[in-house]
Amino acid sequence: MPGDSLHINNKAAKENTYDAIVVGSGISGGWAAMELCKKGLKTIVLERGRNVEHIKDYPTATKAPWEFEHRGTSTQQMYKEQHIQVRGFCNETNKHFFVNDLEHPYTQVKPFDWIRGYHVGGRSLMWGRQCYRWSDLDYEANAKDGHGVDWPIRYKDIAPWYSYVEKFVGISGSKEGLPQLPDSEFLPPMEMNCLEKHVAESLQKNFSDGRRMIIGRVANLTKGWNGRGPCQFRNLCDRGCPFAGYFSSNGATLPVAKSTGNLTLRPFSIVVDVIYDKDSKKAKGIRIIDAETMKTEEFYAKIIFLNASTIGSTSILLNSVSDAHPTGLGNSSDQLGRNLMDHHYHVGATGNYDGFQDSYTYGRRANGIYIPRFRNINEQTKQKEYVRGFGYQGGGYRGRVSDLEGIGESLKAKLTETGDWNMWIGGWAEHLPHPDNKVTLSKDKKDKWGLPLLDIDCKWRENELAMRKDIMNSAAEMLEKSGIKDIKTFDDPQANPGLCIHEMGTARMGKDPKTSVLNAHNQVWDAKNVFVTDGACMTSSACQNPSLTYMAITARATDFAVNELKKGNI
Repeated sequence: MPGDSLHINNKAAKENTYDAIVVGSGISGGWAAMELCKKGLKTIVLERGRNVEHIKDYPTATKAPWEFEHRGTSTQQMYKEQHIQVRGFCNETNKHFFVNDLEHPYTQVKPFDWIRGYHVGGRSLMWGRQCYRWSDLDYEANAKDGHGVDWPIRYKDIAPWYSYVEKFVGISGSKEGLPQLPDSEFLPPMEMNCLEKHVAESLQKNFSDGRRMIIGRVANLTKGWNGRGPCQFRNLCDRGCPFAGYFSSNGATLPVAKSTGNLTLRPFSIVVDVIYDKDSKKAKGIRIIDAETMKTEEFYAKIIFLNASTIGSTSILLNSVSDAHPTGLGNSSDQLGRNLMDHHYHVGATGNYDGFQDSYTYGRRANGIYIPRFRNINEQTKQKEYVRGFGYQGGGYRGRVSDLEGIGESLKAKLTETGDWNMWIGGWAEHLPHPDNKVTLSKDKKDKWGLPLLDIDCKWRENELAMRKDIMNSAAEMLEKSGIKDIKTFDDPQANPGLCIHEMGTARMGKDPKTSVLNAHNQVWDAKNVFVTDGACMTSSACQNPSLTYMAITARATDFAVNELKKGNI
């Protein structure tokens, strides 16, 4: 096996031994690193990509539009080298935070847009920052309607951990008292504009099912918080924020981890597999390939946290083959790689509004509105065509005039004129777990490091397609009742799984080792000192943005892991 020489070199083994290993430095990896370091564990974070230092490595953060050769659009070169990434929100201003698709290929058995960032901080630098708690409506759904397996936890188990992470992250939002969308620990909310307030009032007036429009709950700081921020309302977040006005690993968790003196950060570390010891029935370390030298090394620890992203963590486990686990570590249940989920979106409605001609917005609010789920909450809202539900995101804005004929002075004058107000709302909707939506290792194709490519086989099924019709029609109905004109509906047939960048599942939590990969504390059933707390652990997808739940689950699991270590149980 690669790296066996390290077993002979006792000095190398000693130098490469830590209390804990964290694989990945994104949202959940940053949290795992901070919590483990704060609890006194010497921790190494293995990141497959380059280092990104806060502020120093945000090269486009303060550039004006005219400083970009192509004014921020995606270029022909990008369409060649980042042909999948540009389907997301990769463009000239942030392309350095997205992978080169030619260098990091995978096989799309069915269309799947895998949007990735391989660098310290991962997608925590580019995420949409929307933060919503799940409720028991979500944690109980699988048990009630029979899709997937039952979650081993309920809202009461995770609620204190939501509060714990929220107090550090800093989430602006408003308390609403909605049972399907529990309130968080909030910073002051951002304000809805005049059209959004108008539509919000209309929904409460015209619908009897309790639907509401609220301001988005977002990890942008409306006031200075924990030495960071506040948000400058530039809305340039995906370039990296030199003000730390939003939550990222680089600006928040990793600096705290570093301040403890317990953090070792190792970029350019391509993880090959988890090293399993069949005698102790535990993992003893991680094997990597150095991306720069191509040499193999091993690192050892008592606790391992896999936070390489949903598909990344699962690929590592699938590749962790041994005599004891011939199909991959954690795959005794044959569930590893299965039940891949994402939120389906790019469906909704948009239109114009004649009023508020004397009003305009100031600044660039890095947030929109949110309409919490209002379907299949109770008997009154139960749908015959599908189970589960969806929420809406969107916003009102005032554009410029569309008639731009002329040249010179007359054209410049028209460019300063305001047009009509516009409103759009689009659905973010639940994807049911299905065993045939899966990730597997290719049997014959390998990447430049000699590791198997991934085959991704995932699609929207009957329930998702039925839900999309309601999302589109309900969006149009809400806009119409609010006095919006020229309504146009949309349902993008090219909105493949993966495009929402909320991939979840593939190493799900559960109550039974025969039907799940992880237990209630995110331990791999097959190796109790290995934990998975990124999106791979999710047992269902709900319809809310998932990152806040990843953070809470990670904080909870690290607390459990350290306590178990102290007790001598792992």
